[in-house]
Amino acid sequence: MSAALDQSEHLRYARQIALEKVGVAGQEKLKASSVLIVGVGGLGSSLSLYLTAAGVGHLGLVDFDVVSTSNLHRQILHTDEFLEASKLDSALTTLEARNPHIRITRHNVRLQKENAMDILRGYDIVADCSDNFATRYLVNDACVLLGIPNVYGNVYQFEGQVTVLCHANGPCYRCLHPNPPPAGLIPTCAESGVLGVLPGLIGILQANEVLKLLLNIGRPLIGHMTLINTLDSEWKNLTFPKNDDCHLCGKSPTINALIDYEELCGTAPHISAAELSILKNSCTPFFLLDVRRTDEAAANSMGANQQISVETLHDRLSEIKANPNERIVVHCQTGLRSRRAVQILHNAGYPRAVSLDGGILAWMELQAM
Repeated sequence: MSAALDQSEHLRYARQIALEKVGVAGQEKLKASSVLIVGVGGLGSSLSLYLTAAGVGHLGLVDFDVVSTSNLHRQILHTDEFLEASKLDSALTTLEARNPHIRITRHNVRLQKENAMDILRGYDIVADCSDNFATRYLVNDACVLLGIPNVYGNVYQFEGQVTVLCHANGPCYRCLHPNPPPAGLIPTCAESGVLGVLPGLIGILQANEVLKLLLNIGRPLIGHMTLINTLDSEWKNLTFPKNDDCHLCGKSPTINALIDYEELCGTAPHISAAELSILKNSCTPFFLLDVRRTDEAAANSMGANQQISVETLHDRLSEIKANPNERIVVHCQTGLRSRRAVQILHNAGYPRAVSLDGGILAWMELQAM
């Protein structure tokens, strides 16, 4: 793609070109740039829309999920028209309608250690819009090893954060969090909820950081993190330096290749809702354990054989009615607490316990199809 702007692009970006710190040269720089967006959910929606509108010439999108109804209150890229369709197909339709002058590359895969380096390589900037620790550590490590800045965003209920990681002389994610927390300790937005506008706000701030880096203007959030609380409209800016003892980007790094991030982050054996449906129809015996709170279990049920909350599971192992060698399918609301429960069960001598991916919500969606 030529970096020279044609007449229609001059007209489209006129208000941006009018900025002294952008100008025609800056707009042509944006057109010649490439950004990889990991995840086109809540954060990736607003981020990709604004980078598209701003004229970033090449966007790469990584996602392997489909659009579900519970996405729509915050993932503004997607509409009812694309329910159960690929998020990348939905994103492509929306973004091409927004700006026909840009090029979009779709990576319809789960980002893993086997493909991450090949996918990230060649992009000027990576924007991490993922929602799980395995992907965050994978993206961070690949960015450091490839020398690519990582514009990171995260949201939780009413709070969000954004920073620039893996930049020259700046910290990486491991400088702040050397190791991931135990599986199930930090809930996702599916478990804890999220205010719909918050991912949009954080995604726009990520887009702002991307544009500053590409245009080499302003002061990017390198070594700084902006924290936002939408309930009291409070904004904070924290400083965190590069850690010289960091195992990845420090003076004597011990991590020089990608590792097994699913194992690092404690991912438990799991079963999908579709696989559970097949298991039920096969008449193969199994034990269904609900690890939600009692009030949650009373609100909607999958007909579990037993209900013990994950918070009390460790102390109530003697109460489990399943045989240690029996296949146990553990479920919660979305699959987060059940993964933690499976680890407890494995350690207690129940080796065939598996977690229901997506929890009861995934099961209800499957039954509604």
